[in-house]
Amino acid sequence: MVIVRRLLATTGRSLLPLWLLTFTLCLFCILGVAQPVLAQERLAPNPFTKGGQSAWFHDQGDASGFFHTYDALAVGDQPHKVHVFVPRDYETSQARYPVIYVNDGDTTFFRGGAINESWFLASVLGDLYQSGQMQQVIVVAIYPRDRSYEYTHTNIGDTPGGGIEQYANYVANGVKRFIDDNYRTQADADHTLILGASHGGLAAYLMGMLQPTAFGNVAAFSPSFWVGLDSDPISLIFSRSMESSELIQLSEPTLNQPSRHPQIYMDWGLIRDGQFHNDFIEARTTVRGRELRDLLTRQYNYRLNQDLFVLEDGQGEHSELSWRRRVPAVLKLFFGTI
Repeated sequence: MVIVRRLLATTGRSLLPLWLLTFTLCLFCILGVAQPVLAQERLAPNPFTKGGQSAWFHDQGDASGFFHTYDALAVGDQPHKVHVFVPRDYETSQARYPVIYVNDGDTTFFRGGAINESWFLASVLGDLYQSGQMQQVIVVAIYPRDRSYEYTHTNIGDTPGGGIEQYANYVANGVKRFIDDNYRTQADADHTLILGASHGGLAAYLMGMLQPTAFGNVAAFSPSFWVGLDSDPISLIFSRSMESSELIQLSEPTLNQPSRHPQIYMDWGLIRDGQFHNDFIEARTTVRGRELRDLLTRQYNYRLNQDLFVLEDGQGEHSELSWRRRVPAVLKLFFGTI
């Protein structure tokens, strides 16, 4: 606006030809005004309806795609907030895409959760797409309502748990059905990954076991396999075996049918630094994860590095930072192009 005032002031003294003033003002409007307006439109939420559900479009400028956000996706008994992240060329392409479903969707793309951290998955995808190392995918990030209940198969001490069967049904037969009906997906189990970390990783494993026709691939980062085994008073820790656990009992209908086995990736970190999440949570994750690995290969016909992939991260902690560092290799494992 300062430039405009100066130009207007000079015209009164005939220092600029009228045609030059007109050209300059038009150029200013195009470069100086139009671009900020476009930026505001790009970032502003734009409401729409898809499949009878209310959503809003927003573009954060990520090279890998943009968002359809459903603040209350009502496809089951308890609506959840869901981000659907589609590839940048989704509107101009006719391609169909594999789908990644993510637990703890509040930390998938943006800072959130208990410690206000994030995987910043849009940036991770952008790097993988740009380098040609990964197929484009649709990501469905599902916010939890009560993660201690929804993501577990039993109580955690005095904390109510046991809602995983209901949650797995909600995602497989509610959310996934809605996504497949309203987006261009590759809907079969082989092109569908369920991913999560900590309690979300436990849930991802169990969702693969409970709904194997929906989720043919599982990625469980630092999964809470200790829930129901080591979540009681400290004197009972490690007093029960994985083989006799509710976790295995719930998994056995699928485990006993090798043709229904989902592919599984699971990992854990080995840093022990005096912090609760590393010395208590991740330590128990490590012990129980190794126990489950051995049980799956010994008793249920899983084969390491064929349909069961296990990583012990010597620099890994129980944190979004560690999971974010490991996730590119996992995405390439399931959807890589090289």
